[in-house]
Amino acid sequence: MRRALTCVLISFALLAPGCAKNPDAARPRYSGPPKAMKLLSETPEAETATRLEKRTDLLVTVETGEPVPSVVAVGESGLFSRQGGAVKLYGDATGKEGWSVDNFVLLEISNKKGEVIHRAVIGFQQGSSRGSEVIDSVGQMKFAFEAGEIDLTSMLPADEPINIKATALDTGGVGRVSDLYLILSAEAGGAPAPDEELREK
Repeated sequence: MRRALTCVLISFALLAPGCAKNPDAARPRYSGPPKAMKLLSETPEAETATRLEKRTDLLVTVETGEPVPSVVAVGESGLFSRQGGAVKLYGDATGKEGWSVDNFVLLEISNKKGEVIHRAVIGFQQGSSRGSEVIDSVGQMKFAFEAGEIDLTSMLPADEPINIKATALDTGGVGRVSDLYLILSAEAGGAPAPDEELREK
């Protein structure tokens, strides 16, 4: 009996160090060159009244204009995983230009099943909601943003496949949006690689 107990204790002692390892150590850490994915293409300025598509599921707090926003442009990243890297927004694929929108961009982040797991708005708006959901506002309330000013990293899963749908929205007057890219990087610097290499990984 004592010999059996001794064998069990020795076996546990040998296995224990593996159990004590930090689970984060096994998580992937993105170390490749920056990768650019286009979310929106530049859409010229046009009067709100000429835009017929609306996001009727949304309500925007406005002093003047329409609380139900009109759609200016729509695009998405396709499935990708940030693999522990950083994800920021830019106006071009090289990560050198800023971007702009009138009035704001809605980001809808979904998992590989197509289920939306998070929403956020960026731009000039005083509050947006979808039913009982109050949508998070990211960054300052303004029309133009510097390259990399908006950091999405904290709102994205570290190592799960996701898709980001971007919708540029307008609440009155005129609406427009510049080119909009997200860039995945380990750190600043380096030329982005084509986005197809990262998608669906």
